[in-house]
Amino acid sequence: MSSTCFLCHRCNKPLKISPDLSAMQRRSLEAQHHASPSPKMPVSGKLEDRTSRRHHPDRGRTAQESACCPFTLLGEPSTQRSLDSIQNTILETFEIVSGQKDVEHPLCVDCMDGLLEELDAQLTLAEADNQKYKSFMERESLVSDEEREALNAELLAELQSLEQEEARLTQELQDVDHQHAKIEAELKAAEAESRELEQQEEQDLKDYAALKMEELELTDELSSVENQLAYVQSQLQSLSKTDILNITFTILDEGPLGIINNFRLGRIPDIQVGWNEINAAWGQTALLLFSLSKIAGLQFQRYQLVPCGDHSYIKSLAGDEMLLLFSDGSHNIFYDNKYDRGMKAFLDCL
Repeated sequence: MSSTCFLCHRCNKPLKISPDLSAMQRRSLEAQHHASPSPKMPVSGKLEDRTSRRHHPDRGRTAQESACCPFTLLGEPSTQRSLDSIQNTILETFEIVSGQKDVEHPLCVDCMDGLLEELDAQLTLAEADNQKYKSFMERESLVSDEEREALNAELLAELQSLEQEEARLTQELQDVDHQHAKIEAELKAAEAESRELEQQEEQDLKDYAALKMEELELTDELSSVENQLAYVQSQLQSLSKTDILNITFTILDEGPLGIINNFRLGRIPDIQVGWNEINAAWGQTALLLFSLSKIAGLQFQRYQLVPCGDHSYIKSLAGDEMLLLFSDGSHNIFYDNKYDRGMKAFLDCL
């Protein structure tokens, strides 16, 4: 035997059918069953065959068709209906509609509560609109023709004022749009200038970094130069306190012989000194006297010293005679006395 199952059209949960509605459906099916029995096939077999071939009509329906129906019906009712069953169905339906019989709505409790809240809200809005309409109609019924004309004139004047206000606001809107376009153009120009300034700032930072690096290099170089200058000044101060002649010419004595820069000047029978050493000693002595005369700013009257190492000599200012300060030991004091006269001239200069 086929059965009918109701589903909530919102949450699709199976519903517990009211006993009155189930009894009405059961009586309708029994009336159909007794009204048209099949002579060829037992009722049970016919119902079993019908049950085996039944399908769910909701499975082939679209979402729009399902939304049109408040609930889903599962099962296939019998197509053979008698006049008595139809009349019973109509009668029970009328009793349900007229409120003579209470039947639960085919919705679950939660969905029913939500539906009632929605209907209450709609009812409240409808009642408010109805009250407004009633008050408006009552007010219209109390207004005379003259008052209505005056009201129309007032409304027309207000409409014209609103139109003027609309025109003014439209003009202001156009002005605002124009101002907005102008400001947007200025903003774009400012953005372009800002980008240019950012690029300039970036270039300035690069230049600053390069100048900073150059400054550091120059600072290092200046520090190095200052260190060198301090060293040179210390050396100069040390040299200014040093006698250059004492450093250049070292004068010692070795018994009866004088020594200048490790060269012995003179010879005695006990100490035989070579002429080369004696000539070099005379050259150092002539250079020392020449340096002293330059430092002191002295000008010799009769002679001019010419220091030339171990071949130094003295030139006479009265003539071109050269008085020697060197010898090889082979001169004759009677015939060649330039060496002796050179020593006397040196003593004269000294």
